[in-house]
Amino acid sequence: MRKAVRRILVRRGFRLAGDYLLLTAGALIVAAGVDLFLTPNHVVSAGVTGLAMLAFFLWKWPVGLVTLALNVPLLVAGLRWGGGYKVLLRTIYATVVMSFGIDLLQPLLPAIHGDPLIYTIFGGLVDGFGIGLVLRGRGTTGGTDIIAQLLHRYRRIPFGQVFLVSNTLILLAAIPVVGLVPVLYALIVNYISSRVLDTVVEGLGYARSVLIVSKKTEEVREAILNQVGRGVTVLQGWGGYSREPRPVLYVVVSRVQIMALKRIIAEVDPLAFVVVSEAHEVLGEGFRPVAGEA
Repeated sequence: MRKAVRRILVRRGFRLAGDYLLLTAGALIVAAGVDLFLTPNHVVSAGVTGLAMLAFFLWKWPVGLVTLALNVPLLVAGLRWGGGYKVLLRTIYATVVMSFGIDLLQPLLPAIHGDPLIYTIFGGLVDGFGIGLVLRGRGTTGGTDIIAQLLHRYRRIPFGQVFLVSNTLILLAAIPVVGLVPVLYALIVNYISSRVLDTVVEGLGYARSVLIVSKKTEEVREAILNQVGRGVTVLQGWGGYSREPRPVLYVVVSRVQIMALKRIIAEVDPLAFVVVSEAHEVLGEGFRPVAGEA
């Protein structure tokens, strides 16, 4: 028994260390992308970092320090009302590493100028890859992610709407500061970043539908409801060979949650049979409303 507990603790310790390694690497990669490609060419990033970059262009305030300052009240609000303390603690860590990384790496990294095609494409690639690693480490880079989480939890506003409105407002505010052309480049950067992020986290699909066959159906169901926060449908199935009734769990999760879901299933029932499929369009609770598609 003690050996089994020790093995579980060691396994969880390695997973925790691996997560924080991903968080650290991802946050530093995002910071490097800001210093290499975005700030030197007046290309505004999305979210809170974009606001910090505007402050740098206007008043020469350090991007990393302003990013951290703007994130502090959001992180406090997330800890107070957002729930999910594990994710928020990782978000705090990733945000701090990214913010300090932006300022500390800036004098060490050469600014890349020249062909706009180069710094927009590579700026998006680096940004998306870094954020993707942070998400794989089960954290976020703060900012609009926290706002989206709170608005979704208390007002049921879809995540996509929050990101669209907030990023649009930031880019519109950047036009008088940096001009229209750099903002158009920023749109390219953000689009490439989002595509790369999807690929790094879990592929090109918008969401994933998951079928789970397990002998510990009830434990898996409760773990998904309590830890992932997604609804679960219990389907009545029959074993083709055993001809015995066997419940099948069906759940749809976002790209951010797929890693957490697989780890939870592995912890509860390592022998479970799991099928993960791409869901290119998901309408209803927790995703885009059905009414908006009518």
